[in-house]
Amino acid sequence: MTTRTRTGRVAALPLNTILAGDCIEVMNGLPEASIDLIFADPPYNLQLRGDLHRPDNSAVDAVDDAWDRFDSFAAYDRFTREWLAAARRLLKPTGALWVIGSYHNIFRVGAALQDAGYWILNDVVWRKSNPMPNFRGKRLTNAHETMIWASKEEGAKYTFNYEALKALNDGIQMRSDWVLPICTGHERLKDDKGDKAHPTQKPEALLHRVLVAATNPGDVVLDPFFGSGTTGAVAKRLRRHWIGIERDAGYRKVAAKRIADIRAVGVDAVKVSASKRAEPRVPFGQLVERGLLNPGEVLVSLNGRYTAKVRADGTLISDTVKGSIHQVGAALEGAPSCNGWTYWSFRRDGKAIPIDVLRQQIRSEMSQ
Repeated sequence: MTTRTRTGRVAALPLNTILAGDCIEVMNGLPEASIDLIFADPPYNLQLRGDLHRPDNSAVDAVDDAWDRFDSFAAYDRFTREWLAAARRLLKPTGALWVIGSYHNIFRVGAALQDAGYWILNDVVWRKSNPMPNFRGKRLTNAHETMIWASKEEGAKYTFNYEALKALNDGIQMRSDWVLPICTGHERLKDDKGDKAHPTQKPEALLHRVLVAATNPGDVVLDPFFGSGTTGAVAKRLRRHWIGIERDAGYRKVAAKRIADIRAVGVDAVKVSASKRAEPRVPFGQLVERGLLNPGEVLVSLNGRYTAKVRADGTLISDTVKGSIHQVGAALEGAPSCNGWTYWSFRRDGKAIPIDVLRQQIRSEMSQ
C-alpha cells in the first residue's frame, strides 16, 4: 500500500511488518494521514516499590521491566505528549485512537490526549472476570483497566460498526463495560524458560471487539507498543492490515512467531453487520415507481388505528393530513417524529407486511 506525501511523492507503508526502534522516531518516519486506527498499550508507569509476594511467599511476576520506569511524572507526561502527537499525525481524518491504561496512567494520558486535539468518544471499562487478587490486603482488588476511544478531532467522521457490536452482544446494544478474562492458559505466551513472554499481554477477545467495532477489512491498524503482538494477530485473523512498532528484540521474536502461525479466515467471514445509516437510501416513491405499491393502495399503521392511501408521487393522504410516510405517521400519532418505514404496513394475502420489507428488497438488488 502506498500513500502520497505533502511533496507529492508516493511513500510505501510497511504493512504487516514489525518495525524495530523507538515508537516516536518510527512513527515520525511513517507517511502522514496513512493509518485508519491506532491501538496503543503504552507503559503504565506503575511506580512499583519492592517485590510483591503471595500469601505462600511465592513471588508475583509483576511488571518491573525497564520500559515501564520513568524518573518522574513530568518525564512520563513528556513521553505521552510526544507519542500522542506522532500518532495523531499518522491518523487519517477519519481515523481513531484507542489507548488502554490503569489508574496509574490513564488519567494523565486522557488529559494529554485532549490537550493534543483528540476528541474523546467513549471510555470503556474492561472488567476482568479473573483479576489478580490484592495480596497485601491494603487496597481494593484492581479488577479493571480503562480504554479511551477518541477521534482525531471534534466532528470527525469515524468508523463505528454499531450493528456488529450489537450482534456480538446477542442483539443488545453494546455497553461501555466489557467483561472479559485476562490471558491465562494456552493464550498466555511463554518464553524458552516457561515464563511469561510479556507481563502485560492483552487477551485477543479484547482486541477482537475493538477491531470489529472500529475498523473494516483492509483497514490499516498501527500498534506503537506492539509487545507480544496481540493487535497484529487479531488484525491478521480479521483481514486488517497491521503495523507493529517494538524496540525489544525478544518481544519482536515472540510476536513474529505468533503472527506467522495465524491463519486469516475467508473474506466473507470477516464482513460485519453494516450500520443502518450506511445502507443506501431508498425513497418511498421508488416503491411506487417500481410497482411494489400502487397509487390508491391503503397502508395501515403498526397499531392498526390509522390508514392512509398511497399517492402517485410517493406521498400519503389520510382523512386529516397528507405528506411523506414520516410526516403523516407523526401527525396521526401527535408525535414530534415518526419512522414511517417501521410504522406503516401493507396487506398481501390477508397478512400485514411492513413496508420496510420492500425497501430491503430494493437494497438487496442494489448490492448485487
